[in-house]
Amino acid sequence: MSIILQAAGFVVIALLVGGVLLRAMAQAGQAAAADGTDRAMRVYRDQLSEVERDLARGTISEAEAERLRLEISRRILDLDKDREGRRVGGPSPKPMRYTALAVIVVAVLGSGALYMSYGAPGYRDMPLLERHAEAEERRQSRPRQAELEAQVTSRFTEPVEFEGRADLEPMVEQLREALADRPLDIRGHSLLAQNEARLGNFRAAIEAQERVIELRGDEATGEDYAYLVDLMVIAAGGFVSPEAEAMIEQTLRRDASNGVALYYSGRLYAQTGRPDMTFRIWRRLHDISPGDAPWMGEIRSALPELAQISGEPRFQLPPRPAPAGARVPDEIDIEAAEELDPEERDEMIAGMVDGLMARLANDGGTADEWAQLIRALGVLEREDDAVAILQEARTVFAARAEDLALINAAADEANLSTPGP
Repeated sequence: MSIILQAAGFVVIALLVGGVLLRAMAQAGQAAAADGTDRAMRVYRDQLSEVERDLARGTISEAEAERLRLEISRRILDLDKDREGRRVGGPSPKPMRYTALAVIVVAVLGSGALYMSYGAPGYRDMPLLERHAEAEERRQSRPRQAELEAQVTSRFTEPVEFEGRADLEPMVEQLREALADRPLDIRGHSLLAQNEARLGNFRAAIEAQERVIELRGDEATGEDYAYLVDLMVIAAGGFVSPEAEAMIEQTLRRDASNGVALYYSGRLYAQTGRPDMTFRIWRRLHDISPGDAPWMGEIRSALPELAQISGEPRFQLPPRPAPAGARVPDEIDIEAAEELDPEERDEMIAGMVDGLMARLANDGGTADEWAQLIRALGVLEREDDAVAILQEARTVFAARAEDLALINAAADEANLSTPGP
């Protein structure tokens, strides 16, 4: 519905602007007509009157007056005979009017196209400082953690059922009782936090994880705080409260590249009206995360739209990174495999290479990964596969000169004879 309203608004504005421009063009033509031939006629008539006044005052003779009358009359006749040629204004020729009309249409429609490409449809017109001030106000007026948890609890009153819950509940109860006697047991509190979360008891899980951090003191890690952030946001129904934000800050102080903290930091800005900040944070998170990170699908879907909103229309979503631990075998792997039986060695290396080939075909990858795969296939003497991968890689990176150079260098190392692009 909002898209229809936006389109209707654009049509109305385009018609109003086009009407104003057309009216101005018409008035200019009329003014030009009034100021062209008619103006010249008035000038010549004034000259004739001036001749008669000079003659009456005696400043010119009758013969001179007669000569001037004849000259001015001749000019009037010439002007009357050749109105179009002598006109200094007047309505424009048809081709010129059509050209002006075309310019108006292109200006109106072109401005709309530019706005749809580089603007932010759906956002009301607001100065940047005012927009940032409103976002900061929204951030400061967020509900607190306790209020958010109460809202979520009121909506979901029934426990989540899953296989093994009946066995887990008595074990968790025993753990609670044991920790009452061993309050300094860090490992026990950590297990309690995890299992309370599995049962859906997020308030109890948060308190257990807070106890873990308290017991570890200065030795608490970024992962400790990140897990607490995760529990708090889940308990709040996905909303980042001020208390969760404080834990995000604690996490990033200990680990500036912590993926959980960066993900929720970007979500915080999205929830409070700063998509530009979300774009910056999630763009970095995408670059440092493995391809199978739990947030990768969401941020890859969101980044192109966030780029448009943030004034980065030239942003291009990079290929999906490799999953954690997924890599092509290098020389060290191949040398280590030499100690295996030939059949085991070939099976191990072929499995790694085939797995990477499948991932690059389905999800894409970086130019470095494509280059490593080409080199590995060359070492394994799988020339047909190497050539096929090389050709596909050249297609994928055809518009990126630096990446294409890396691919071609790998082809040379693998002694592939296919010509470059």
